[in-house]
Amino acid sequence: MIHAYVRVCCTFYCQSYGAEGNRSMGVPGEDLAGVYSAKDFVGWYNGLPSCRELSPDLSCETAVVLGQGNVALDVARILLCPLDILKSTDITQLALEALAESKVRRVLIVGRRGPVQVACTIKELREMVNLPDTRPEMVAADFEGVQEAVNDLPRPRKRLTELMLKTAMEVPGEKEQERRKKASRVWGFRFFRSPVEVLSDPDHKRTAGIRLAINMLEGSGESARAVLTGEVEDVTCGLVISSIGYKSLPIDASVPFDSHRAIVPNIMGRVQQATGLYCSGWLKTGPTGVIATTMNNSFDTARSVVEDMDSRRLDVSAGKPGSQSISALLDERGVKPVLFSDWEKIDALETRRGEAIGKPREKLLTVEEMLLEARK
Repeated sequence: MIHAYVRVCCTFYCQSYGAEGNRSMGVPGEDLAGVYSAKDFVGWYNGLPSCRELSPDLSCETAVVLGQGNVALDVARILLCPLDILKSTDITQLALEALAESKVRRVLIVGRRGPVQVACTIKELREMVNLPDTRPEMVAADFEGVQEAVNDLPRPRKRLTELMLKTAMEVPGEKEQERRKKASRVWGFRFFRSPVEVLSDPDHKRTAGIRLAINMLEGSGESARAVLTGEVEDVTCGLVISSIGYKSLPIDASVPFDSHRAIVPNIMGRVQQATGLYCSGWLKTGPTGVIATTMNNSFDTARSVVEDMDSRRLDVSAGKPGSQSISALLDERGVKPVLFSDWEKIDALETRRGEAIGKPREKLLTVEEMLLEARK
């Protein structure tokens, strides 16, 4: 029991276990074959043991990625990246072999709002723009009025929007025109679209397309809301990857949890109704931001802990058994933890396996393999 650790083992406890659940699209057809969550798809090509058996069907020409954050762009990039580039990364051999046989040549990255509200960073967009053997395919109408709004945007958003405008609207130079002409793969943003239904093939077994509602915006900037117009658009595709967000899951019934917002309710990291319990990361705020955002988020929680110690709200005068008590409990339950020295054995083996085939590492894909190496 986490709460038991708080009371018995230490003066305070901070939860930072992230967001391992998926947000559901909530539309008909999302359970069809050919529909995957970005979390599982990313876990598959990154070697997460729980996603090892995913085996995504990449036999279609067009894939639709729902969402326009960094994860969505990462998924699109993996689907379209030339194999020679992927071979030099730590992507799993299993995924590499599947991608070598992939028939996907076109990826649409769909978002419910417009270019000014896109959630990715300029770094991710730049990598997509410069991806070899690909060319962008945008809808000019999606960018109406965007040029006039650029000057009023904050600097990071302004730079991102300018790169989108340049990619979508400007006539490229001779060298870039030649590169795009030779490209065999296509990607593009589709704005003002929300999923309504995943369409099936005649046998009602596989994904054959997706129906998108066409939206308009109410308001402007970050606070603009997508409102349905009543129009829809069908897109033919055989692969749908949902990257509309993650959500945290409750870890224990004794720990407060807001199931609607999918966070541990807190004020500056202090968990409400549980003195001495703190949280940070996506468990604290919901799945938003990049690594730097989460770092600053954790610093804020640390400041709350220090403030509570200084104000004596948190009693640190009494001695607590801390990790010794936890170690004893694990021994009692027959649980053997993986120490850092054990992880170093796994790391060394993966690195050696990778070097043998010209990669940074080749990952072990099951927990059993990892533990076998760690216990040597």
